[in-house]
Amino acid sequence: MPAGPEEITNLLGLDRAGLERFFVDLGEKPFRARQLLQWIHQRGVTDFGQMTDLSKSLRERLECAAGVAPPAIMREQRSSDGTVKWLMSIAGGNAVETVYIPETSRGTLCISSQVGCMLNCTFCSTATQGFNRNLDAAEIIGQVWQAVQRLRELHGDERRVTNVVFMGMGEPMLNLNAVRPALSLLRDDLAYGLASRRVTISTSGVVPGIDDLAHGDEFALAVSLHAADNELRSRLVPLNRKYSVEELIAACKRFVKARPKRSVTFEYTMIDGVNDRPEHARALVRLLSVLPSKINLIPFNPFPGTPFRCSSDEAIYEFQKITRAAGLITTVRKTRGEDIDAACGQLVGKLLSPSQRRQMVQQQLARQAVAS
Repeated sequence: MPAGPEEITNLLGLDRAGLERFFVDLGEKPFRARQLLQWIHQRGVTDFGQMTDLSKSLRERLECAAGVAPPAIMREQRSSDGTVKWLMSIAGGNAVETVYIPETSRGTLCISSQVGCMLNCTFCSTATQGFNRNLDAAEIIGQVWQAVQRLRELHGDERRVTNVVFMGMGEPMLNLNAVRPALSLLRDDLAYGLASRRVTISTSGVVPGIDDLAHGDEFALAVSLHAADNELRSRLVPLNRKYSVEELIAACKRFVKARPKRSVTFEYTMIDGVNDRPEHARALVRLLSVLPSKINLIPFNPFPGTPFRCSSDEAIYEFQKITRAAGLITTVRKTRGEDIDAACGQLVGKLLSPSQRRQMVQQQLARQAVAS
C-alpha cells in the first residue's frame, strides 16, 4: 500500500547524513545517498523512475515512501540589468522571493529562510509583512534547485549559481534546524559543491546563532549592523535591545577566533540624515578596528510607506573615504533589480493573514466535503 501523505519524506531537504539515515531505515546501504544527491541536485531529476542506477524494486519503494518536491515558481520577473526575481509558492498558501544577480565573473543567488520576518528592522520592506513561519530545509534548498534548473532553461551553461547568500526574507540564525542541512548541501561536492567563501549567512545580530555556527560547516558571515552605537542601532534594528552592539562584536571576535583565516563583513545601509554623517563613520571605525572586518555600504532602497530616504552619493563617498583612511576595506554595493523590487530590503513575498489562512482552510474543507 502506498504511504499516506503524512508519511512521505521530501528527500530534497535531506543532506548526505540525512539521506544515509533514510536509506538505512529502508534497509538499504548508506551509499545510496551519494546516488540520490547527484540525481536530485546535480542532474535536477525528481522522478525516481529515471534514476537508472537504482534497482527497479528500490525505485518502486521510493515512489511509495518519498518524493522530491521543490517549491513551484509562481511568477518570474526580469530586471533591465539582468537580475531575475522568482516568487515561489510554499505550503500554507504563502510564498517567498528569491533573487538571482548576474555579474561578469559570478552569479549570486539570494535565498530566503523564513516566510516574512519577526525582527521588525525599521528600514526593511520584509519587516512590514509580518512573520508567518520558518521554512523547512526542502523549501530553502528548493529555491536553489529551482534557480539552477530555470537558469539552465534560459541560458544553458552561460549563467550559473556560483554564490549563495542567505539575505532574502527572514533571519537565518532563528531557523538553524533547517539552515544547517541546506548549508551542508550547498557545500557538498555531490550536490552544489560551493566553496566556503561562496556561501554567506547574513544575520541581524542573533548572538547565539553566531556562536552555534562558528564551529560547524564553513561559510562567510555577514552582520547587518547599520549603526555603531546602541541608541541608534536599537531604533533601526530592535533586536539590538536583546543583543547589544558590545555583545554582537564579542560574538564576532569569537567567530573569527574559531576561524582564523576569516573576517566578518558588516552591512551598513546608508540612510539620509540618520546614520550617514562623518561622526557615524568615525564611530564605526572605532568599533570595527578590534577585529578583521570588511564594510559593505548599501544605498537604502525605498519602499511604499517608508519615512527614510537614501543618502546622497556625496555622503556615501565621504563615509567610505573616512573608513578607508582608517584602513578598513569598504565597498559600496551596487543596487541591482530595483525596477522589479528585487534590491536589498525590498523583498516581501506573499504572506497570508490569519483570517486569510482560516478562509483558505475552510475552502479546502468545503471542497473535500463536496468531493466525498
